[in-house]
Amino acid sequence: MEEQTQRVQLGKYNRLEVIKELDFGLYLDGFEDEILIPRSYVPEGTKIGDFLDVFIYRDSEDRLIATTWKPFAQVGDFAYLEVKDVTKLGVFLNWGLVKDLLLPFGEQTHKMAVGRKYLVKIYVDEQTERIVASAKIDRFLAKEVDLQVGQEVNIIPYEYTDLGIKALINEKYIGVIYKSEVFKKIELGTPTKAYVKKLREDSKIDLTLEIQGYDRIHICKQTIINKLKLNQNTLPFNDKTDASIIYDNLEMSKKDFKKAIGGLLKEKLIEITEEGISLL
Repeated sequence: MEEQTQRVQLGKYNRLEVIKELDFGLYLDGFEDEILIPRSYVPEGTKIGDFLDVFIYRDSEDRLIATTWKPFAQVGDFAYLEVKDVTKLGVFLNWGLVKDLLLPFGEQTHKMAVGRKYLVKIYVDEQTERIVASAKIDRFLAKEVDLQVGQEVNIIPYEYTDLGIKALINEKYIGVIYKSEVFKKIELGTPTKAYVKKLREDSKIDLTLEIQGYDRIHICKQTIINKLKLNQNTLPFNDKTDASIIYDNLEMSKKDFKKAIGGLLKEKLIEITEEGISLL
């Protein structure tokens, strides 16, 4: 059986052995090459024979460098990163390391501005063997949608549009949360949970931040009951309360709140007054 040669994974974390020590740093066994970890990144007490978990990237002279710093993302990841500088070479993004991440001009979808954040894909360019980013995320997405209506998904909201908010779904697809479905503050770039509301014939995906149907209202009813029990069986909310106050306190839309208290009233579990609701 032919033996496979181990290789360092560029742009990812590697566990490598310390094989040499010099004044300016340590050299690690990179299998095919020795890889420098500068002294400023070396954990105190590290000695020859120890193994270090390090991130491998290339410096400005294309040499492999190891660091114990952790970037915001690694090769293969999507990331929401801020533009640090725009130069003749391209756009440079802050990804948490001393050396910024290059996004070549050819990988832009539109002109990018310093200080703004964008969703990008991090990958290794096959021609230059450098770690780079691309804002042309469509070419990194799955070709066919494998989702179901009502399914819970992980999303990264990343761009406001006239329709609502565009979001990356499960790192495979792009969807939209329409304005009518946004009843709470959304932080762009912050991973959150969402649900598939509709799968369109053109493969576009509509998202919602709430569980759909009966299950959602059932959860809202239980939330209200639990809050009542924690607040001496009363809450100062009714169908006239402002939607933002309801969300801040109960984490549900006013529409769902009204449906839930209507159901609880029919079940004779609460009463509704001008002052709010009370548990019976």
